[in-house]
Amino acid sequence: MTDLTTSYPLLTLVPPVLALTLVIITKRVLISLGAGVVAAALLVHDLNPLDALGAVWRSFAAIFWADGAVNTWSVYILVFLLLLGVIAAFVLMSGGTTAFAAWALRRIRARPGSMVLPAVLGVVIFIDDYFNALAVGQISRPVTDQHRVSRAKLAYIIDSTSAPVSVLSPFSSWGAYIMGILAPILAASTLSLSSVQAFLGAAVANFYAIAAALMVWLVIFFRIDLGAMRTEERRAITDGHVFDPAATVPGHLSDDLPVHCPGALRALFVPFALLVVGVFAGIVWTGQRASGSWNVIDILAATDASAALIFGGALGLASAVYYYLRNTRRNPEFVVSTFGRGWVEGIKSMLPAIAILLPAWMLGDLISQVGTGDYLGQLVEASSLSAAGLVPVVFLVAAAMSFATGTSWGSFGLLLPIAGGIINSMDEPAFLLPVLGAVLAGAVAGDHASPISDTTILSATGSGCNVITHVVTQLPYVLSATACATLGYLALALTGSTLVGLAVVVAALAVFVIVARSVTAPISGTAPGTDPAITT
Repeated sequence: MTDLTTSYPLLTLVPPVLALTLVIITKRVLISLGAGVVAAALLVHDLNPLDALGAVWRSFAAIFWADGAVNTWSVYILVFLLLLGVIAAFVLMSGGTTAFAAWALRRIRARPGSMVLPAVLGVVIFIDDYFNALAVGQISRPVTDQHRVSRAKLAYIIDSTSAPVSVLSPFSSWGAYIMGILAPILAASTLSLSSVQAFLGAAVANFYAIAAALMVWLVIFFRIDLGAMRTEERRAITDGHVFDPAATVPGHLSDDLPVHCPGALRALFVPFALLVVGVFAGIVWTGQRASGSWNVIDILAATDASAALIFGGALGLASAVYYYLRNTRRNPEFVVSTFGRGWVEGIKSMLPAIAILLPAWMLGDLISQVGTGDYLGQLVEASSLSAAGLVPVVFLVAAAMSFATGTSWGSFGLLLPIAGGIINSMDEPAFLLPVLGAVLAGAVAGDHASPISDTTILSATGSGCNVITHVVTQLPYVLSATACATLGYLALALTGSTLVGLAVVVAALAVFVIVARSVTAPISGTAPGTDPAITT
């Protein structure tokens, strides 16, 4: 914190609150993020405009160059986005997308079934949330578009099966990171548990992640469309427009790109299969080299997930280009300039996402310098609550912190040691895992709702949905899952039983379905998948 924010700590909340308020009011993400960046930079340098300008530049430059070297993590993420855009362009042009859509349409005849595909893939590809968000959308879009599932609904399914699933699995990049934080907390406690055992115990108490993951399936099978999602779904079902034609959509390719006909299913399947296999291989290779161990947890703790994305992306791109050249070599519509256009259009399709991701990263960096998370953490430390009372409180504080800062991992790193230290000082070991689970749950909930979260932006990008549309349409479900989790934590605090709390969460989800179905009837319209003029 600076002199100004030390004297007036509430000021640390100004940058995130300003950015979030402007997003809601103006619906313009770049301007809102820019305002938050400027406000944070001014606070970092006690309202000195020249120093603040320098801070903005340094924050931007740090995305590409930090500590005297290339910032490979963020640079690789940006490169992977561009690779994915180019892969999608060549898969489309080679006819792979249309072939896959036709193949899937013959086998997935019901609209709910088309939504099951991304939900299942989201659970299966749990190794990393970024990869999940981007890859699942690219694979699922041809199917959900044909069945008139709005891009907003696809983005919700992807976002709710990426971080919520990753945070529940010890065999993911999230699990490895969290277990690294838990190790010193456990060493200071009286519990005789390994990091893996503690993680699994905390996962059972991660009521939000459980509620969010279960809610996806309830929304699919009971056709629950709330708030703005109802508008998006009605337009998709009745008019065939899976997104608002007037909205800026990241990851959307030009409608006038030539498409080879007839297409071949392998032109889509092989590139994306190699993409997935390449990323998994990259995770194992970088993790094993860094750790020197073949233990799964050690590999995940030491892996370079961003480098693995590049490896998988390169394999996928090479395959996509191969099938493009193979399939179109005798098609007179495809000339040398068409090949170059595929690169250009693929890169252009990802520029809107990158334009939002860069200021979001800058805002996150400057907010950490302002000390927003530190201030919220101090509020928890200063509380005089009992161990039981701390459970619902840390859930809500973690949610607020993650929502304001746009990072769940930052909230993990700050609040897990604080909450664990408080419980250890109370000598209440029975509440250690529930409190840690509540922190994890709150951090994911806040991140899930935050328009400045990189996972929110990437989920919208992977699904081809406008970012603000994704945030607004997803919010009723996030708030509902948060309410279910809060009731569960209150029950846990009153009874001291994690299982009772979990039962309350399940009961609350059942009530959610009953109430939602009673106030909103399923949308009816033209049978999906029968109109060839669907706007995609």
